[in-house]
Amino acid sequence: MKIGVPKEIKVKENRVGLVPGGVKQLVLDGHEVFIEKNAGTGIGISDEEYLEAGAKILPDAATVFKEAKLIIKVKEPQASEIAMLTPEHILYTYLHLAADYDQTVGLMESGCTAIAYETIQNPDGSLPLLVPMSEVAGKMSTQVGANYLAIEHGGKGVLLGGVPGVPRAKVTVIGCGIAGTNAIKIAMGMGADVTAIDVSTKRLAELDDLFENRLNTLYSNPDNIYKTVVESDLVIGAVLIPGAKAPKLVTREMIAAMGAGSVVVDIAVDQGGCIETCKPTTHENPTFLVDGVVHYCVANMPGAVARTSTFALTNVTLHYARILARDGVEKASISDEKLRKGINIYKGGLVYKQVAQDLELPYTELNLK
Repeated sequence: MKIGVPKEIKVKENRVGLVPGGVKQLVLDGHEVFIEKNAGTGIGISDEEYLEAGAKILPDAATVFKEAKLIIKVKEPQASEIAMLTPEHILYTYLHLAADYDQTVGLMESGCTAIAYETIQNPDGSLPLLVPMSEVAGKMSTQVGANYLAIEHGGKGVLLGGVPGVPRAKVTVIGCGIAGTNAIKIAMGMGADVTAIDVSTKRLAELDDLFENRLNTLYSNPDNIYKTVVESDLVIGAVLIPGAKAPKLVTREMIAAMGAGSVVVDIAVDQGGCIETCKPTTHENPTFLVDGVVHYCVANMPGAVARTSTFALTNVTLHYARILARDGVEKASISDEKLRKGINIYKGGLVYKQVAQDLELPYTELNLK
């Protein structure tokens, strides 16, 4: 199969869909790999390294899309990229369609088949291709939150861990999956007074054991969320419902009741955000104020540590890229239920029911035969 990797064009996005090691493996598997010129230079991977791995370097994205059938990316396609997709293309990347009507309609109109990293799902419900970026985003969320609590960044001037004789900052993490747990780990490591909120009592019990009763845990309901959020210096939203819009658990009323200079970080922004006042921001302009509260809602947080993120991501995406390149979508997905759940658009039809419901678009039953 002919495989193409375009340079990412989302603002401040330097990750890349394949590293040279992945290229070498796919070439050894018998495939042709086309890399857009300078696709990896943002993270220190030169075109020469890709050439040594067996790739062919092409001058622009248009040529990559024209030559390749399987397009491997990191972030959702931008409008100019969607315009280059055809019914012959298989797009393999993060999509997050439930919060993006225009992208969804564009992909449907292109006639392509689009497979989302974030909805490939194991039998136990875990999302293996989301894990590494959730780990990165979770750890980053506490770090950026601590940074924006500084007065120079609009915060109230609170040190997360405090000092002897001065209270520690209060941090609340809502949603305790992979991202939330990593946010908790960093916050606890920095010495903050941390409260974890989740809808699963089983998960709360696991966290209680993990952190040896040093972590405050609360069951997720509106009353507990309100009381905790309004007392917090930093709130991290890490709620995830696979493939669906995130529920708005932190309301505008709660934000208004927080102290001026408090900070909220919404990791769930890719899926619409779990904080009502959230709106997507970029690494160029990462924050905004609502009622004196600093909002950090960057939609591609791991892009800030692009080299770490790229290698972590491609460690898990290469497996399915090899299967898709070897067998094609139909054969691969019939034999692998995990991969089949990743198909969001099939030959222009929207085949992921939750996305269709969230966006009120026609749903098509997936038929691979």
